Amino acid sequence: MRKTILTAGVMALSLVSASVVAAVSNEEAARLGNDLTPIGAERAGGADGRIPAWDGGLSRPGEDVERPVNPFADDEPLYTITHDNLDEHRDRLSPGQIAMFERYDSFYMPVYETRRTSTYPQEIFDLVKQNATNASLVEGGSGLEGFEMAIPFPIPQSGLEVIWNHLTRYRGGKVERLVNQLPVQSNGNFEAVRLREQLVWPEYLQGGRDESADDNILFYFLQQVLAPGRLTGTVLLVHDTIDQVREGRRAWIYNAGQRRVRRAPNVAYDGPGTAADGLRTSDQLDMFNGAPDKYNWELVGKKEMYIPYNNYELLNTDLAYSDIIQPGHENPEYTRYELHRVWHVEATLKEGERMIYSRRSFFIDEDTWTASVIDQYDGRDELWRVSQAYHVQFYGNDVPWMAMESVYDLNNGRYISLGLANEEDEYMDFDIEPRRSDFSTNALRRMGIR
Repeated sequence: MRKTILTAGVMALSLVSASVVAAVSNEEAARLGNDLTPIGAERAGGADGRIPAWDGGLSRPGEDVERPVNPFADDEPLYTITHDNLDEHRDRLSPGQIAMFERYDSFYMPVYETRRTSTYPQEIFDLVKQNATNASLVEGGSGLEGFEMAIPFPIPQSGLEVIWNHLTRYRGGKVERLVNQLPVQSNGNFEAVRLREQLVWPEYLQGGRDESADDNILFYFLQQVLAPGRLTGTVLLVHDTIDQVREGRRAWIYNAGQRRVRRAPNVAYDGPGTAADGLRTSDQLDMFNGAPDKYNWELVGKKEMYIPYNNYELLNTDLAYSDIIQPGHENPEYTRYELHRVWHVEATLKEGERMIYSRRSFFIDEDTWTASVIDQYDGRDELWRVSQAYHVQFYGNDVPWMAMESVYDLNNGRYISLGLANEEDEYMDFDIEPRRSDFSTNALRRMGIR
């Protein structure tokens, strides 16, 4: 695991840059594991006691690895935010969340006791501490120097550093999952798109990272459509590059109808998301992914905010998708919100660039570096879409992730939910043994045969 994730090519690029953003000092890095958690969150609780101190998170190695059981099943909401009492809570909500209340009388937030369950393996903590004093941005922020695998900037100095922490956060190193993507119409009707996905960092391939073969690679991603029938056989392969300005994302798609593999340059930025019915862009998978070069990034600061957290009920196999999905938004009965500290980062489209979102407001959980809420604005700078990540801690593997991520369109009342697996026998498998050949175009062809 402790091989550098950057290649000689990226290092060479950084050396000829006029300047780089410096890593923090040894004295600053010494705060990690002391007044800061090992990944850079404030260890202390909030001033009013509603946010507790971080005590190491929820870790139960080997227990309920695939589908964790709700450890807080007996919890009851402390209170519920509704349209009627919204004014009491506005300062702890994003504009997009407020817009959800204003658009839907049926939308509410059950707020529970804050539990800071998130944690990572010790080896990741060790890497992050090394990154704190070694990692830096190359000029322009499109790449990284001196970085190892996860979370380069635990003590961030800029909005772009916060975004890189989200992009590179630890997700188990290697995982295969069987999940569903549900594009939902304004009347609540939906058709489940069943997906098998693999996400693997080069360090976790058999044989480990190869500095030549894995040049400039952050991770490998493979997505196979299993249903509905009209989409079955479509397979997407992505070699995600670290510096996508230096070298664009490598993506290929196998189209079952055409029976051939072709390059897929649109699987980036605001290209349409796979089988998403126009409800999300390619860079909205995992809340936000890919190159950050289209935007200027401003670090606004930190705030306390209600975000979806510890949403174990969304993993409940006693629920059908029809229990969760309803018009406008998911059934709030099965969601859980908590008060947490988040980093607020504003992304504003650079002059001369074109994207469907002119501005994005990111609210990133301090304990995981996950973008928990993102408000997206159209070309007229009017609020258009709201994204939320419904956190769970996979405590058997020390991996914070999502039970579901959703994008809500405030204009047409449609939305998309991705990650549900309530009706599946399989779910998350962190115990795979991926090979480099699994992420080749030849493997893509084999998988694409109906």
